[in-house]
Amino acid sequence: MKLTKLALSLVAVLSFSAMAQNLAVVNGKPVPSSRVEALKQQVERSGRPVTPEIMAQIKEELIAREIFMQEARKRGLDASEDYKTQLELARQSLLIRELFANFQKKNPVTDAEVKAEYDKFVAANGGKEYRARHILVEKEDEAKALIADLKKGGKFEELAKKASKDPGSGANGGDLDWANAASYVPEFSNAMVKLEKGQMTDAPVKSQFGFHIIRVDDVREAQLPKLDEVKPQITQQLTQSKLGKFQEDLRAKAKVK
Repeated sequence: MKLTKLALSLVAVLSFSAMAQNLAVVNGKPVPSSRVEALKQQVERSGRPVTPEIMAQIKEELIAREIFMQEARKRGLDASEDYKTQLELARQSLLIRELFANFQKKNPVTDAEVKAEYDKFVAANGGKEYRARHILVEKEDEAKALIADLKKGGKFEELAKKASKDPGSGANGGDLDWANAASYVPEFSNAMVKLEKGQMTDAPVKSQFGFHIIRVDDVREAQLPKLDEVKPQITQQLTQSKLGKFQEDLRAKAKVK
């Protein structure tokens, strides 16, 4: 039976369509093009750009996988108990990942939530910041002697380097950099906020760490980042927080014996 030109054209079209749906045919078995898209999405999720070179690597990887899978099946490895166990674990991981992705898609972090979290941050960290120095010693008498030296003209920075027991600031002349009052223990903060710019405590300030001599070098309004600058970090934090609560709620509802 002879095929007409129309029939031949239809066969060619159908053959081309089948080829378009497949990346390749390995030992008679087609490798669906859908696998290319799936692996491409995995690469994109990792944050890597999918360049033409990467696409070529993806295609080669999928062909190699098909070759190796065929050989593994030929050897009967897909019937082993170890393979079945590993396959079940992989299936669970993929399904759980899809569950979490689905939850995040349906419960995105809103701009209002980001703004509310930012406002909390501002409330907790706003107000005044202090550029302070301190000298920390173990005994009150030592602190009093140092205060006397300072009142006679001793250099605060030099005495801090020599006498301070604070390993962090001592080497820097007692410098604590800019910080708000809440960054310090209450005894330290209460004494510091009473000082004006350039003032030093007249008496040693006792805390759990020892005795402090505190000097305030400068005071300013807190320098906080703008909302737009920290929005990505806040969004990520809230996203993880929502997902964490979702997981906790599921565990709480589950009946485990």
